[in-house]
Amino acid sequence: MKAARPTALSQEAPSLTLQEFAKFCEFFYRKTGIIFSENKRYFVERRVLERMESSQCSSFREYFAMVRFETAGHEMQRLVNAMTVNETYFFREDYQFDALVSGMLPDLAEKKRPGDTIRIWSLPCSTGEEPYSIAIYILEGWDRADDFNIEIRASDIDSRVLGEAHEGIYGERALSRIPPEIRKRYFSPVAGNSFQILEELRESIDFSTVNVVDAAHMQNYSSIDILFCRNLLIYFDDLARRQAMETMYECLAPGGFICLGHSESMSRMSSLYRPRRIGDAIVYQKP
Repeated sequence: MKAARPTALSQEAPSLTLQEFAKFCEFFYRKTGIIFSENKRYFVERRVLERMESSQCSSFREYFAMVRFETAGHEMQRLVNAMTVNETYFFREDYQFDALVSGMLPDLAEKKRPGDTIRIWSLPCSTGEEPYSIAIYILEGWDRADDFNIEIRASDIDSRVLGEAHEGIYGERALSRIPPEIRKRYFSPVAGNSFQILEELRESIDFSTVNVVDAAHMQNYSSIDILFCRNLLIYFDDLARRQAMETMYECLAPGGFICLGHSESMSRMSSLYRPRRIGDAIVYQKP
């Protein structure tokens, strides 16, 4: 048996120079708002080299030029998919979902008429656990759900995870916090000891690719009543965080709410929002 012929990339066993690493990180930051520090160099380098090999580029210079000037942007999207980390599970930080049904939705309902639309946006949505958790909590915990047209949108910069989210198949780890009776109501067993969420819920959520730092992308979202933006901004620097909060402010309807991750503090990012305590959750409201 003949050994596989090594590619030019594997023959040279290249690595990024310090200057190339810095150049790439600056470019990726401008495109996505995500910042990589020196301690992430190995993570970044391995994924860049993998994309170079897949693209049959023999040098970083060649690959970097292709990504920068590719008109269609397909390789840029593949690069983003490779660089983003997606780890979540159902009912994560569930005190915010409790606040959703006990405080935020009732507050909005007071200002709307029956039949009006309530828009909820999950950003980033990863593989779908968050938007599906929102839907299940509303169905199970808000007795006025049928009085309004509730739209749930879900977005991520990673197009690959959006496909998984729409498919809605999950293993035990993702479902570990779901009570058995809820699992039985909303999931069906499939091959491989996995479970698929009901088609009705899969089809009720609008999944889309969105880059928070791309103003053109964000302009497609307006009059949002509740925005879940949890554990995204920890990857941004201070400037990108402030810009993101200003952009999201424009996306929200007056009186709309935003939920951040437990380690994220609005006080260090923006003074535009009014903090509200609902149960065990601190949420932020647009005046």
